Amino acid sequence: MEIFSLLLDGVWTALQPGNLLFAGIGVLLGTLVGILPGISPSLTVALLLPVTFKLDPTGSIIMFAGIYFGSMYGSSTTAILINTPGEAASIATAIEGHKMARNGRGGPALATAAIGSFVAGTIATVGLAVLAPTIVELAVQFGPWDYFGLMVVAFVTVSATFGHSVLRGVTSLALGLFLGLIGIDKLTGQARLAFGVPALMDGISITTLAVGLFAMGEALYVACRFKEHAEQVEPVRGSLWMTMKDWQASWKAWLRGTLLGFPIGALPAGGAEVPTLLSYSLERKLSKDPAEFGNGAIAGVAGPEAANNASATGTLVPLLALGLPTSATAAMMLAGFQQYGLVPGPLLFTTNPEMVWGLIASFFVGNLMLLVLNLPLVGLWVKLLSVPQSWLYAGILVFASMGTLAANPSVVELTILVIFGITGYLMRCWDYPVAPMIVGLILGPMAESQFRRALQVSLGDYLVFFKHPFSATLIVIAVIALLAPFVFKGLHRFKGDDE
Repeated sequence: MEIFSLLLDGVWTALQPGNLLFAGIGVLLGTLVGILPGISPSLTVALLLPVTFKLDPTGSIIMFAGIYFGSMYGSSTTAILINTPGEAASIATAIEGHKMARNGRGGPALATAAIGSFVAGTIATVGLAVLAPTIVELAVQFGPWDYFGLMVVAFVTVSATFGHSVLRGVTSLALGLFLGLIGIDKLTGQARLAFGVPALMDGISITTLAVGLFAMGEALYVACRFKEHAEQVEPVRGSLWMTMKDWQASWKAWLRGTLLGFPIGALPAGGAEVPTLLSYSLERKLSKDPAEFGNGAIAGVAGPEAANNASATGTLVPLLALGLPTSATAAMMLAGFQQYGLVPGPLLFTTNPEMVWGLIASFFVGNLMLLVLNLPLVGLWVKLLSVPQSWLYAGILVFASMGTLAANPSVVELTILVIFGITGYLMRCWDYPVAPMIVGLILGPMAESQFRRALQVSLGDYLVFFKHPFSATLIVIAVIALLAPFVFKGLHRFKGDDE
């Protein structure tokens, strides 16, 4: 009952006029971001980090969450109308949604995506409110060795999850860990890797790295591959309303998608791509008319969209309870917390309960806003698809530079931004994921601090990490997760040679 009492207090916080305004801005920006092809929610949050550093922390984090959820809905609009998923998690939606639009049923496809997102988001938020405090109760009993083991698992899973190569993911993570060493050592007070530059004494700014890698890197990458051609937008014909048959085919898919998306998203190695594709496969197997799939089955839109939104909510369980990001946008939100000197994890529920529960309650408000605002504004969102990409990415470069200078007016900071922008561009060209680099910079110093604390408590005994069952288990899991892809790859080659 205490959880629901805290949640009611959070609803009161979320309904404050200022926080409602932030939530509204977040869902509108998120929808806009999701609809425009090539712009990710992580890029938008990165752009807004330097602009919001002097604003109210609660309102800003609520806005970032609104961007996250809004982008999930917006990417489904793009997938349905132009067969171009704004996010990888919308690939399953595009398979059936675009066929529905071509058959003159784009309205019901958009409606089931919107309502499914609302249903899944609402149920998953209740799950978040119940599950996160339970994890926090366990986490408060962790010792420094346990936290270090948990972060090792986070490093490995993030490196393996993002991108197509574990080795490239680990390389990106190593760069982030190296950047985390720059600045004054908090234990000894000695400068590390500052090279005599006073501006580097405080370390590398997470905001500057995020804006450089995500915003400038993405803009440069798109610019070098830009080809001027108009997207073929499928018009929304007929009514937006769903028929009784559509409702009957959708409501079970919404529930099944939610049950798939939330637990997978809540896993430390979760993500939205797996549950959406699983949901699509499940709906296809359960369909009374399998031939309908591939020709515009509404259940093939309803299930994956519910799984997508539930997974997005699920990623906030490890973020809020343990401080572990499991997606690029969650990593950006973690950077947003740190921008205000807040560290997500067990202590956050004790030191800032009003903000945490206000954030959780804002998910109800944001999902309702998405449902109320987006269906009537479908025509406006379709028109936004005609915005020239050249204007879009030029604006991103200008906004990124101005935002960084506003946060820290320094020539050194602007130079670092450009260096990270070029680095982000090169990483995309060579298919290196950028999210592990951000996670390395954020969690690296925290892991180092826990590692040192464990050694201080154990008087320098390195075996302390294996003497405690939980930390030992976590480290073994991390080693297995790191080596497994290479082992399976080697076995596959060995099998191929035999054949």
